[in-house]
Amino acid sequence: MAEQVAAGGKTERDPGSQSARAARPIVVAIALLLIYQGYTLSVAGIASPWIARSFHLDQPALARLFAWMSVSAFGSMLLARLADHIGRRRIILASLILAPIFSLGSAMAPSPWEFAIFQVLISALLGGSVSSATVMLAEELPVDRRSTGQACAAAASAIGGVLGYIVIPFLLKWGYSWQWLFAPSVAGIALVPSVARMLPKQNRWARVSSTGSVEASHFYDIFHPLYRRRAATLLTCAAFDTMAGTAVNGWLYFEAVSILGLSPEKASMLVVLGMGVGMLGFPIGAWTAERFGRVPTVVYAGGAAWLGALAFYWEPSGISYPFLWLAVAYCWFKILSGVMTVGANSAATELFPAALRTTMVGWQMITGAVFSMLAQALIAALIGPLGGLTIVVRYFATLGIPTAIIFGLFIDETRGLPLDVAAREEEWARAQHRVYRPTTKPAGSAETQGA
Repeated sequence: MAEQVAAGGKTERDPGSQSARAARPIVVAIALLLIYQGYTLSVAGIASPWIARSFHLDQPALARLFAWMSVSAFGSMLLARLADHIGRRRIILASLILAPIFSLGSAMAPSPWEFAIFQVLISALLGGSVSSATVMLAEELPVDRRSTGQACAAAASAIGGVLGYIVIPFLLKWGYSWQWLFAPSVAGIALVPSVARMLPKQNRWARVSSTGSVEASHFYDIFHPLYRRRAATLLTCAAFDTMAGTAVNGWLYFEAVSILGLSPEKASMLVVLGMGVGMLGFPIGAWTAERFGRVPTVVYAGGAAWLGALAFYWEPSGISYPFLWLAVAYCWFKILSGVMTVGANSAATELFPAALRTTMVGWQMITGAVFSMLAQALIAALIGPLGGLTIVVRYFATLGIPTAIIFGLFIDETRGLPLDVAAREEEWARAQHRVYRPTTKPAGSAETQGA
């Protein structure tokens, strides 16, 4: 049941959410989407050593190419805003149809800039669909299952992300080029019919949209006095966290193969091990977010996660077992990053009204794009003066620690609150001079379950 324990022990239903059983197909559909998204968006990073060779790019040139590819978040922002106007379901399905077509274009691109253009289109589409998917989980799941839903989503994305590392050694062993990594992405168009059946046509967004609040909102309303502090904090955290994550995650496989000298098989084994063990962080994050709160989960796990990243990039030249050092450091980073991700996603999707929920995710993507480009540009510029890529990434990794502190100081706790209460829907309605109409459809009703 979508309930919370109110003061005095009385339970209170979260208006508009579905029962756990009724929401199960939604979770499955979104998990399929995010496995596809995780795989497709990981291809460029996995193939980076061979992309550099195919297109004759040195390290700074490859960093600049990846920086330009970050502009995809502007497209994701437009799709996120569109999702608040036409619905999450339409954006998800449109992205699943178009992304495979552009994946085929990426595989056949004859130059680095054509490759980058297709990657921008793919990332924009999947970014918009992922923002819609995570928001739909917050809107459709019972109050005590929202963090669990975000954990399932994060795990699905991680599973997709690790698949490419399993595939690449076999492709190389069998004599296939890195472009064949896109074959599963192209085949992803087969997911469309199944996902379309499982995502509901009538959902919480549809009921809120009928009140007129969606049409009356604007993309800049996240800076309304009701939400200004929340928005500014999340965007600040997105900026610092993106710079740290761009450096650590974007160059990890390149570091392992091209700098530390690991074979592609060992590097893939390292990444698969870290990502596999790191999935323990998702159920842990769901438990801590529901037991202790979203904010403590992000602050403590997030701050500690970056210590593992620093350890990974601290060249283990004087250590007897360098592979073991790298594996332990990477596993530490991935487990605690998973814990942090669940807490952060749970909070971010609960802090804003339905009319602005995916819009806020889009703003975070824009911020991420700008600072990802800045990070890659700075990495390219600092590799020479600071003495190499490893040292530069090490400095960037330290930016994740103040991010956790800022989140803890300024973000409101939403654990156990009905979504309308956490998002201040009633206050938002009054600010727009509307009558507040809570979404009181019973969980599991015919309207909430329509396919």
